Amino acid sequence: MASSSSLISNNNSIQEDHDHQVVDGKFIPSQEFVLQKHAAFFDRNHDGIIYPWETFQGCRAIGCGIALSTVAAIFINVGLSSKTRPGKFIHPLFPIEIKNIHLGKHGSDSGTYDTQGRFVGEKFEEIFKKHAKTNPEALTSKELDEMLHTNRLPKDYPGCCYILYRIGAFSEWKILYLLAKDKNGLLHKDKVRGVYDGTLFEQMEKEHSHQYSNKKL
Repeated sequence: MASSSSLISNNNSIQEDHDHQVVDGKFIPSQEFVLQKHAAFFDRNHDGIIYPWETFQGCRAIGCGIALSTVAAIFINVGLSSKTRPGKFIHPLFPIEIKNIHLGKHGSDSGTYDTQGRFVGEKFEEIFKKHAKTNPEALTSKELDEMLHTNRLPKDYPGCCYILYRIGAFSEWKILYLLAKDKNGLLHKDKVRGVYDGTLFEQMEKEHSHQYSNKKL
C-alpha cells in the first residue's frame, strides 16, 4: 500500500492513499475497489470501521427484521473482523476495517470481485450465463441455490471457519433475494449489480424509509 499523504483542498484536510480517502475525518471508499463501497453502506458514522451495531443498523435500514439483523451482525463481524485487521489482536467488539475488506473476501463467491476488491464484469455476466435459465436477466430461488452450490467453498479451512464462510455466503445471497426479488420471485440483474457497489442498499434504505413514513401517517 502506498504511504498516505496530506493534501489541502477547499479548506478541507484530506488524507489520501491509493485505495481510499479520509476527508475531514470521514472515510471515503475507493471508486476503483468497489467492494469498499459495498461495505461502506454499513459504516453508519463513516469512520472507516464497521462495528456489529452498525451492521445491525444497516440491515434494519434496508428492511431486515430485528432477528435477522442481529444474526447477520454477529456472523458478519465475527467472520470478517480478524481478517480485515491483519497483525492485530482479536478485538472484543469485532470491528471490520473497510480499507482491508478485500482480505475478507470468502471463497464461496462468484469471482465478481477480484482479490483487491475490484469489480470484474466478465465474472458478473457469467452468473447469468451459467445459472439464469428461466429468464436470462434474472435468477429464480432455485437458480440462486444452484449458483451457491456451484461456488461453495472447498472444505480446506478449520471446521468453524468453514461453517462461518458457508453461512456468510448463503446468508448474503438469501437476504438479497428475500429483499430484492420481484412479485414473480425473480432477482433481476440490475439489483444484483447494485449490491456489488452498494447502490442498491442506498435505494432500499430510501424505499424502506418512505414506506415507514407512510405507515406512520
